[in-house]
Amino acid sequence: MRLFLAAAATAMLATPLAADDHVMTIEEVLAADLRDDDRARDQYRHPVETLEFFGVEPTMTVVELNPGGGWYTRVLAPYLLPAGNYVALAQDSSTIVTDDRARMARALGWTERFKADFAEQYGVEASAVNAFEVDEIPDEMLGKADIILAIRTMHGAWNAGTLLRDMKRARPLLKDGGHVGVVQHRAPENASYDDVNPARGYMRESDVIKLMELAGFELVRKSEINANPKDPANWEGGVWTLPPTLRYGDKDRARYEAIGESDRMTLLFRKAD
Repeated sequence: MRLFLAAAATAMLATPLAADDHVMTIEEVLAADLRDDDRARDQYRHPVETLEFFGVEPTMTVVELNPGGGWYTRVLAPYLLPAGNYVALAQDSSTIVTDDRARMARALGWTERFKADFAEQYGVEASAVNAFEVDEIPDEMLGKADIILAIRTMHGAWNAGTLLRDMKRARPLLKDGGHVGVVQHRAPENASYDDVNPARGYMRESDVIKLMELAGFELVRKSEINANPKDPANWEGGVWTLPPTLRYGDKDRARYEAIGESDRMTLLFRKAD
């Protein structure tokens, strides 16, 4: 199950983390050598259109929930660091339940690895990079974020039963009227409970909207930017049946590659009064 991961600049309210003060456009970021291994996914994830829909600007303080493999981090960090701030947020590690000692060790040691990797990747001092969990948000960060991005990540906390609590805990990060941008694997509205549970990766759009309302947010608008009508979203192996994971390897590979990545909802919420 994917985790909420986190990192933030210790001096996020003062000096931006960047060795070069040139503010790149999203298009320049997407063309950078850093993304050579990521670029094939752009046709499915539409980063330019998605970030424009969410209203992300290079001077903002942006929180990313669950950087995971870092695909969107490698877009956001170079875009934000010269003039804005990149922040990411991890789940409360005390809520992780697993008998896999290796997995638990990775989760508990993630912050140190993140600091070292982030520092090397973006040319900053590791001491200037901090990492924290959703239950340990520093007081000085409260009310400072312009937007929280939850991109292809909600299903992990949904299946763990912590999503509502995590969104409530993350809410104080936002300025008054701040936003949350959600991209999430989408199940049909008539999907059964078994279609979206356990751990298939898909969620019904109405469930996401209701959960966000309960967490203190109101829907502003929605988009079909990341829709894929070719995905029936009912795979026995879950969303990981499709690219880029291709859970079953070469079995029916051509079929899954012809479908492409999952059908996804794209929703923008505002922090309610």
